[in-house]
Amino acid sequence: MRKLKNSELDRLDVETFKGAKKTPIIVVLDNIRSLNNIGSVFRTADAFLIEKIYLCGITATPPHKDIHKTALGATDSVAWEYAESTLEVLKELKENNIETIAIEQAENATFLNDYAIEATKKYALVFGNEVKGVAQEVVTHCDTIIEIPQYGTKHSLNISVSAGVVIWDFWSKLQLKKIP
Repeated sequence: MRKLKNSELDRLDVETFKGAKKTPIIVVLDNIRSLNNIGSVFRTADAFLIEKIYLCGITATPPHKDIHKTALGATDSVAWEYAESTLEVLKELKENNIETIAIEQAENATFLNDYAIEATKKYALVFGNEVKGVAQEVVTHCDTIIEIPQYGTKHSLNISVSAGVVIWDFWSKLQLKKIP
């Protein structure tokens, strides 16, 4: 076996990406402080053709060298918008019949592996601050709460890791729904 060269990966260029059919997932970043985490989420969003990212509160916006360092150009391909208020974004998403989901450890949360995807829905996944998580007022206004099961000694995963795990899980479940 040999590793493939980048030129052999058959990736989309930015313009083709922008016109491609997107995965019905929107990512909402609620007060993310690390520019590297923001860039990493952009890169994951690009990998799975995510529709859009909302950068809320203190979450920094492109262009920024530290976001670019981990996004590696994904800030040019993935649609994004800044909003001061995560709650206002949630309100707008709900008005457009998009299911809002906080990724958090909370009472009555559904484990990610137990969450059933509906192929006809569009989802907004809300990821929170590295220390405080998704703000309680945001959790309260979400339709659903999903928790990533964890079995070790630590209380949480890094937000960029959480985003990768959840986005991949949703993407793969949506792909299964496409099989006749």
